[in-house]
Amino acid sequence: MDQEIGGGAARQVTPPPPPLCCLISTLSGAAPTSLDFGRRRAIQDAKRLVRARSVFSFLESVNWRLKSVLFDLIPLQEYSFSFIVSQVHWKSYCKTLSLLAFQSFGVVYGDLSTSPLYVYRNSLSGRLNGYLDETTIFGLFSLIFWTFTLVPLLKYVLIVLSADDNGEGGTFALYSLLCRHAKFSLLPNQQAADEELSTYYQPGTDRPVVSSPFKSACFSVVTSNVVPNAVLSAISGLQDPATSGLADGWILFIACVVLVGLFALQHRGTHRVAFMFAPIVMLWLFTIGAIGVYNIIHWNPRILVALSPHYIVKFFKTTGRDGWMSLGGVLLAITGTEAMFADLGHFTAASIRLAFVGVIYPCLVLQYMGQAAFLSKNIAAVNSSFYLSIPSLACITVMFITTCLMSLVIIFVWQKNILISLLFLLFFGSLEAAYLSSAVMKVPQGGWAPVALALVFMSVMYVWHYGTRRKYLFDLQNKVSMKWILNLGPSLGIMRVPGIGLIYTELVTGVPAIFSHFVTNLPAFHQVLVFVCVKSVPVPYVPADERYLIGRIGPREYRLYRCIVRYGYKDVQKDDENFENHLVMSIARFIQMEAEESASSASYESSTEGRMAVVHTTDTAGTGLVVRDPGDDAGASASLTRSSKSETLRSLQSIYELESAGSVSRRRRVRFQIDEEERIDPRVRDELSDLLEAKEAGVAYIIGHSYVKARKNSNFLKTFAINYAYSFLRKNCRGPSVTLHIPHISLIEVGMIYYV
Repeated sequence: MDQEIGGGAARQVTPPPPPLCCLISTLSGAAPTSLDFGRRRAIQDAKRLVRARSVFSFLESVNWRLKSVLFDLIPLQEYSFSFIVSQVHWKSYCKTLSLLAFQSFGVVYGDLSTSPLYVYRNSLSGRLNGYLDETTIFGLFSLIFWTFTLVPLLKYVLIVLSADDNGEGGTFALYSLLCRHAKFSLLPNQQAADEELSTYYQPGTDRPVVSSPFKSACFSVVTSNVVPNAVLSAISGLQDPATSGLADGWILFIACVVLVGLFALQHRGTHRVAFMFAPIVMLWLFTIGAIGVYNIIHWNPRILVALSPHYIVKFFKTTGRDGWMSLGGVLLAITGTEAMFADLGHFTAASIRLAFVGVIYPCLVLQYMGQAAFLSKNIAAVNSSFYLSIPSLACITVMFITTCLMSLVIIFVWQKNILISLLFLLFFGSLEAAYLSSAVMKVPQGGWAPVALALVFMSVMYVWHYGTRRKYLFDLQNKVSMKWILNLGPSLGIMRVPGIGLIYTELVTGVPAIFSHFVTNLPAFHQVLVFVCVKSVPVPYVPADERYLIGRIGPREYRLYRCIVRYGYKDVQKDDENFENHLVMSIARFIQMEAEESASSASYESSTEGRMAVVHTTDTAGTGLVVRDPGDDAGASASLTRSSKSETLRSLQSIYELESAGSVSRRRRVRFQIDEEERIDPRVRDELSDLLEAKEAGVAYIIGHSYVKARKNSNFLKTFAINYAYSFLRKNCRGPSVTLHIPHISLIEVGMIYYV
């Protein structure tokens, strides 16, 4: 129903459903004197929201009966339109949050959910066999309950999940935060421009997490649903205590088959596997929770008193050192806790908190409590399904490292008082140190394997970092001086031939020493030279429109430029077929921007050396260029760019195009020309013409094939690390041309020895 407002009495009419814009214009066109403040505010809100494309699209899809309720039956002075839309957005947010929380059960909580299979069995085995009574069972449950409450719930859910790095979690995210806020960087390649990234101090908008919940989930290791320890414990349930059931060899074989099946499922897609395992894990949790309630009521309701930490004191008074040795079994109750923080990038902190607090925590607490109630009346059942399982040191070690890094984050990132950081470190650090000391006692029984493996990987990473840092410092200390380049003149003392030369370097400032090696050994160089640096910045993702930094080296007539391509530690460096086109458009845009700034100072020759600008264009807007029609057959005769290529060069170019019919030809299929309709300064036009002429001649990728050697006066450890270990790693790793996706036909490598 609609109501016409006029000078007289209101008249009820039933018009056909009008468009939304007509409804708003009708309301806004009424007499101003008949509108109170609430109605005026509702109209203003409606007009503003209509301008937003997302809200407009949503409202157009709403049933007209609901619209009539919104605009006619509900008084606008009581329920403003903005309030109604906010309620709609809230419902959409809750729906998305529920979907992400549902997915997290199949990805994050597999290890935690299966821990009840083996926690009591491992804790009560060994030296605690002589203390199997109700007091020990109650004390053990109290220890499990408070460990499960303090570490996963208090530390991770309430505190650590708030220390995300633009939505990413894990120890590497904490380290990345410290690199940005406390300057804990390993390589001295930071720039002031890096701090201007939208993802540096605040979350960026390049990677929408909530908008696509179905595609965001992925698995960590072995699908992170059922770990091998849980699979072994679950399969061991097939053994019959009375008849000894299946032999251990068959149990191991069946567990391996199950694990292979889990690996085989991954090709179906991570989001599909997540949705497949999520209902299984939820059904498992609700089932063991219900069983726990039954055991509490049926066997021993007095187990509720064990929630008091007083029973932990009684437990250690009774068991002493043997009780401390059993902490390795209690530790199994919180294995998988780190996955909540490590897998944060696949979900949101709110969804992980909702799943843990709403389902995981109550179901597991009830299950552990029910098991304790059952065991307190059935002591002999402890060893009936005994299967020896030795925990890994990795879990508690990662938790302890997270605690140490988190204490630094509290000081440097959150800017809190140092006393709060010390309290956090002492409280959680002492708790995890107790478990770590207990786990260390398992080293002779098999814990040495992960320790030895960790030492090997740590040694490899340290040698690689040490060699890379020494090589970078050598380049930094032996940069070519600008005075030397200026003395060479615009021709750089050699023949400048048509084409673009992309010189890859690790330096973000200055000219590397290998450039002088190029000039000395090469008889000719390209007309346009671009020093390209691909660097990693301590942020998870770099938005595409902030990825390129463009600058100039030396005077304009030298045609030397610098391009820094920035990636985050979660970005994937894919083979960009349009890199050359984007680079040319970005340099053209930089030339235009530089000319505009120079025009304001009335001097085109104003020095801008060392200045860089964030430039990225996906089209030719603002570059002074237009894309030439690929079907234009008169390109050779009506070329708008100068061409100095001889017949020999053109013949070589045709052979080059035939040999590079694959990805390289696709890189060069776009051709540009200067926009004749745009008014461009003659000197800018000349520079753009040189750039386009060089682009038409072809692009060459120049990389230094470096050999790193230790100096003769180096000690034995340094000589071994550089000449043998680091050299071995470089020879067995992918080369720069493969990592940077450089076409081999356009690649030029020049050897150089580094004495570090």
